[in-house]
Amino acid sequence: MAANGSQEKVDVLIYGPSKPVIDNGFPANFVLHKFENKHDLSRMTPEIAGRIRGVAVTGLVQADAVMLARLPKTEMVSSFGVGYDHIDFKYAAGHNIIVTNTPDVLTEEVADTALGLLIATVREFIKADRYLRAGHWSTQAFPLSPGSLRDRKVGMVGMGRIGQAIARRLDASLVPVVYHSRNPAKGVAYKHYPNLIEMAKDVDTLIAITPGGASTAKMINADVLKALGSRGILINVARGSVVDEEALIAALKDGTIMAAGLDVFANEPQVPDALKTMQNVVLLPHIASASVTTRNAMDQLVVDNLKLWFAGKPPLTPIAETPVKGR
Repeated sequence: MAANGSQEKVDVLIYGPSKPVIDNGFPANFVLHKFENKHDLSRMTPEIAGRIRGVAVTGLVQADAVMLARLPKTEMVSSFGVGYDHIDFKYAAGHNIIVTNTPDVLTEEVADTALGLLIATVREFIKADRYLRAGHWSTQAFPLSPGSLRDRKVGMVGMGRIGQAIARRLDASLVPVVYHSRNPAKGVAYKHYPNLIEMAKDVDTLIAITPGGASTAKMINADVLKALGSRGILINVARGSVVDEEALIAALKDGTIMAAGLDVFANEPQVPDALKTMQNVVLLPHIASASVTTRNAMDQLVVDNLKLWFAGKPPLTPIAETPVKGR
């Protein structure tokens, strides 16, 4: 049972990178136990593990069934970020553990990043910056970019909150938008494609903004990239797992597609050297939501969900798989 507004002590595990808003955001009756990674967590004593009632997951550290089973009194896992494929939410649902995430507060920031990454990729802005810094402009003009937004059609892979925010930006840029998702999105007028390959054939740009996890693993594969074609550009601001990274590298090398802009990777923070050496790829270190304003808002939501729960109130943003009942 939650604290129902009392000042009884509540033991909370802070798991992942240290964040000031989270570290300093709880009232005095919360007892915080901080462990930054799996190795640190292995040193947690059974006595402390048996007292933990809430977990704040502050990064993409794995909260799997083995970990959660060590915490038998856990009532809530409050996770940083929209995606929660690093949380075993099926285990949580089966053990009456509420899982929350941090949607909405990062929607516009991520959408800004997606559009910026698309423009930087299609117009070769990073390549041009390096060209200027190397002193080449004084001897010859930078070559015209082969790509442009003006003659493109974008296929969104996912049409949730962030996907719709990206689409609004593309609308303003007069770029046609269609989308693929498992089911048509409510209230969305863009054309829906049930089949991803069929959409890839009809567009020349894919923007991935779909959840990670087993159901979407490597959904953008060699066949999809081939269907996208030689003018194709892939932008990924979803999860690295959504793209078959080896197939993408091969497609970029042999001209199956033109270019890619990537904010996420399969084995972060490790990025394949093959991608780093390519001139037709723009690489970002998973920074789509990484402004001070947005990250502080995300951190605060992690705290607020736990504070509300242990005050006997429903959390703000429970995930669909672990709905709150009777509160």
